[in-house]
Amino acid sequence: MNPPSDPLDKAILQVFRSARGGRVLSLRHFEHLGSPTAVRQTMSRLVKAGTIRRVTRGIYDLPRQHPIIGQTAPNMTSTVRTLMRESRAQWQFSGAYAANALGLSEQVPAKIVILTSGVSRRVLLGKLILSFRHASPRNLLGAGRTSGLVIQALRYLGNSEITPGRLTHLTKILDARTKTDLQFLQPKLPAWMRPMIQQISAA
Repeated sequence: MNPPSDPLDKAILQVFRSARGGRVLSLRHFEHLGSPTAVRQTMSRLVKAGTIRRVTRGIYDLPRQHPIIGQTAPNMTSTVRTLMRESRAQWQFSGAYAANALGLSEQVPAKIVILTSGVSRRVLLGKLILSFRHASPRNLLGAGRTSGLVIQALRYLGNSEITPGRLTHLTKILDARTKTDLQFLQPKLPAWMRPMIQQISAA
């Protein structure tokens, strides 16, 4: 792949490289570099060249290569955060994706459900569906934080599927900040979940 020679190409790639690894960016991140038309045209050219990847309309990332699996998927957390940036609504992964993200399940869903205080909608990422569902505040405890991911994973698995081994796993992988957050949220959670949260956060 030939290195970019156009100044705007170089400026756009510098923004990507200055962002944290795997971050997904929208056109708004580049509006200071030139006119909207010039930026869009340059982004399209870089996509066609394979230099950047269009994740969905108006959202892009730098393709990353893995030595075994080849090109990796876009960073899902960064993708959703970018999609939700303008709405300023709360959001939280739920269901099978939440459990998989924490290593509690090997199921990889074809549809990722995201609870939000904003409007319901669907976004297609290739064959993957992002389903944003409006939720009440009680279902958004810990929204946008790891504690919220834990709560949604436990809710998805249900009381009967949360084994001692899964609780031990959470105890090992969660940091002190998340455990403190879970302790704070514990009184607001369903009664069946509180002893589990106590066990996870007390260790």
